[in-house]
Amino acid sequence: MLLKKDKRIKKASRKIYWITTTLFFIVLLAFYLIITTSGFWLEQIDHFTHVKWVAVLDGQGPDMERTNYVAKLMREGKVDSVLILGRRVFKDRNNADFYVEDFMKQGDFDSNSVFLARHNDPSTLEEARTVIPWFKKRNADTVLLITGTAATKRAAKIFNTLAGGKPHFIVSGDSSYVFVPERWFSNREAKKIWAKEWAALFLSWFDLWNIDTVGVADSAYQAPIRSLSEERRVDFVDLQKMLPSVKRKIDTLSTPQPADTTATQSKDTTTAGKDTQAAATTAK
Repeated sequence: MLLKKDKRIKKASRKIYWITTTLFFIVLLAFYLIITTSGFWLEQIDHFTHVKWVAVLDGQGPDMERTNYVAKLMREGKVDSVLILGRRVFKDRNNADFYVEDFMKQGDFDSNSVFLARHNDPSTLEEARTVIPWFKKRNADTVLLITGTAATKRAAKIFNTLAGGKPHFIVSGDSSYVFVPERWFSNREAKKIWAKEWAALFLSWFDLWNIDTVGVADSAYQAPIRSLSEERRVDFVDLQKMLPSVKRKIDTLSTPQPADTTATQSKDTTTAGKDTQAAATTAK
């Protein structure tokens, strides 16, 4: 009786051992697949031969990888016009100013085909709300988005959901050396990008839940989007710098001025001289 019981215990132990070992290897395999392929799950690269419009989202590094890539596309004739987005970084300076300055050094580009979108949008969702009405107003059919490699899938989902299919947004990464999908775990900065983008992707699903599409009349833009040629023609007036001089002028006009007695004194002296001369003539 005891022998049979021992056999059952040993058999159950072996069964538990193999189940545990199998589960361990399944978890290990899943972990390996997550590590090696999860970087690609964030990426979406659409292939194209030619597009009329390309939009460069803000967030590129000091090497200007995104605008460099667009400059290459424009030189090859694969893109006709570019919209460069940038956030405000100083009181009177915007990232778009720095981006376009470097961009125009890379080729003899038509300033009428380069547009600037100065904004202060804190997220990709707000950037989409800013530029989609502008593209709709111009009846854009397909727009190429240039953003970080790890943000391509999220950006495509956000823009296409808010646009409602018109225009259709395709995406391409910035070919950054920092985040490489197959080696994202190889450096600390890439790990931070991986964690941030997965969190942002999950949050975007909640943000886009039952959201309305954006139309031409829904632009939340605070300043006009102009071409570089229009920017150069506009005479920008810095009102902040003008305020002190205007205030001094107002104070001067509102302060009572003392009466000018110089002319009166001169007239009195002349009259007195004439009277003295007349008296002398009479005395003679």
